[in-house]
Amino acid sequence: MSAPHIDRQYLSSVLAKMLAIHSPTGMTDEIVAFVCNELREMGVPFELTRRGAIRADLAGKRKSPDRAVAVHLDTLGAMVKRIKNNGRLEVSAIGHWSSRFAEGARVTVHADHGKTFRGTILTIKASGHTFNTEIDSQPVRWEQLELRIDARVSNGADVIALGINVGDMVAIDTNAEFTESGFVVSRHLDDKAGVASVLSAVRGVEQGNVELPVDCHVLFTIAEEVGLGAPHILYDDIAELVAVDNGTFAPGQNTNEFGVTIAMMDMSGPFDRKLNRHLLDLCEVNGIEHSRDVFKFYRSDVASALEAGYDTRASLICFGLDASHGHERAHVDSFVAVADLLLAYLQSPPIDAI
Repeated sequence: MSAPHIDRQYLSSVLAKMLAIHSPTGMTDEIVAFVCNELREMGVPFELTRRGAIRADLAGKRKSPDRAVAVHLDTLGAMVKRIKNNGRLEVSAIGHWSSRFAEGARVTVHADHGKTFRGTILTIKASGHTFNTEIDSQPVRWEQLELRIDARVSNGADVIALGINVGDMVAIDTNAEFTESGFVVSRHLDDKAGVASVLSAVRGVEQGNVELPVDCHVLFTIAEEVGLGAPHILYDDIAELVAVDNGTFAPGQNTNEFGVTIAMMDMSGPFDRKLNRHLLDLCEVNGIEHSRDVFKFYRSDVASALEAGYDTRASLICFGLDASHGHERAHVDSFVAVADLLLAYLQSPPIDAI
């Protein structure tokens, strides 16, 4: 039996592949299929919910009560709200992100019948040669933006003739870059980096033939960015829930940019003290770089589960992310630290046995 470990190369490779797949909330079929294939290749059984979320199962010596790890596949995005008379599109945000970070984004409009169109999100006053200093005084709001389609259109009728409609999904390019120093600069690291960490931990369990003390359900949710998250995929007998998401590396925060961060509280309230203590102990015993943090403007799959009334201990572990929901950057070391903690957690006894 080989000792379980995290394959850093696999983690980076699977992350790069996922960053190339568009998956704004409401359009997650392709990323779901990709993750299903990864699980299938590992030999991990899974099922899909009616809405398309994934519930994978890692068998343990004890069947119930069991534990779960949750991570979300959906990302931020936008939707066509209005076709304008000038041949451009007004868009509305999918998820919670500032229009400031949409300015200049390259995008793909996903229309009916598989048609796609490339374009750029711009401010209404985009040319300094035309508007001079007025470009600096525009308000920061979505109504101040418009999507310029890369097609020969001059009015709304031209756009409609292409097959573009109100309600079409707009996927934002990631512009992903993996640097030699180990940083990953990309949109949508939230939460595809978390997914890569979870898949790497699952792969470590499977390749190491690890016998787990208790069943674990690995949950890949598809609507976290709009506040729905985990409730529609949870079992009633889950006694422990650990969500994986980003931690904000920023002034005033205590998130570790190169390790794993245990969230002590977010805007939904404190996380389970005993489960958090267990995760911190695992970091210390296994030499995993870590920190603790409190997040003021933050929700995760955990919050939606607890608000839905699930009676489970719940915690949140994070990779360190700079400029979350904007022009994001994180380090592969942090992703590996998250995976290392998950691998240790899956092998640890359940809280009720400690």
